[in-house]
Amino acid sequence: MKIALIDVDGHGFPNLALMKLARWHREHGDHVEWYSVFADHYDVVYMSKVFSHTKDFEYYINNADKVIKGGSGYSIDSQLEPEIDKTQPDYSIYPKIPKNMAYGFLTRGCINKCKWCIVPIKEGMIRPYMDIDEIAIEGRHKIVLMDNNILSCDYGLKQVEKIIERGYTIDFNQAMDARLVTEEIAAMLAKVKWINGTLRFGCDTHAQIKPCEDAIRRLRKYGFNGTVDLYTMLHGDIRECYERCSKWKDPEWGGKVVINAQPMLDLTAKVQHIPLWQRDMARWAGRKIIYLSTDFMDYEARIGFKGSKHFE
Repeated sequence: MKIALIDVDGHGFPNLALMKLARWHREHGDHVEWYSVFADHYDVVYMSKVFSHTKDFEYYINNADKVIKGGSGYSIDSQLEPEIDKTQPDYSIYPKIPKNMAYGFLTRGCINKCKWCIVPIKEGMIRPYMDIDEIAIEGRHKIVLMDNNILSCDYGLKQVEKIIERGYTIDFNQAMDARLVTEEIAAMLAKVKWINGTLRFGCDTHAQIKPCEDAIRRLRKYGFNGTVDLYTMLHGDIRECYERCSKWKDPEWGGKVVINAQPMLDLTAKVQHIPLWQRDMARWAGRKIIYLSTDFMDYEARIGFKGSKHFE
């Protein structure tokens, strides 16, 4: 069969589902390529869309016997068939991925039920999914892991221990829960080799500030001196968000706490209506030099318009 793939989001981050589909079909003798409107014929075209607000594929597909749409952007119930889901990704479809880089999940699901996250609805409670050695294939020792709460189960902690033993360099790119960082876990995380020397925590509510402070101090106590990237959801009250973002300008953190502020998205909407103050605050917090040198109140988002205007 002749198979075609469409990465509808097209944001540059590799689509793991399409990579698994590519390998599975090639292992079954099929030809796989990226979709072309100029091709004469395809047996199957797979379209994958992660985000609901991503604009859909703009061309009508009339050169395929079958079109299969998948991903949370189309349906929250969308899943790969189990035998395909367990297939290793085909990295060749994204030639810009370094030869030593891998992507995957060790666990699926999450114990939390954050209102801005579809994971608990789509995947349920946290559970084991894959072993780190199953992901580190073909000599790929730098690994981006997309787990949503790796520290919240014994299996996840054992996998982190295995990562340390194997000497893999990793990034949990969905952030970890600082509330779970005990002295023992901090000592363990300090031994991990982190991609770009950066680890990530979520700081999405005022109540998470203290756990993040404690976690960072514990990590430093055990020798971690890299950067901490705080995923900071902007939602609700502007003043609370301002105080939560501004907290990390304190000299105690030595400029090594980076704010990754993100406006809260409506997970069901195809078009997002993001308040202007959230856009401005995200830009301010996301530019490290400006963030450290300028208070949001004095940040000139546009000519003659400073952040303080949002509080009037």
